[in-house]
Amino acid sequence: MKKTSHILKPRLKLSLGELILAVSSCAKNTKETVATVADLFASGQVRVQNNGRFIRACVC
Repeated sequence: MKKTSHILKPRLKLSLGELILAVSSCAKNTKETVATVADLFASGQVRVQNNGRFIRACVC
């Protein structure tokens, strides 16, 4: 049996606006969109990058 190696695809680099549009296309309303984006930042699944440096996203 052959061992297969997994080829990982590079992660997408989206703008914040593109992220919000992607989430809002699946959300029921704006409250759900805001909650989902906030949860993505809080969980670390999405990170914000500014000039090559990762920065913390504060959701108020």
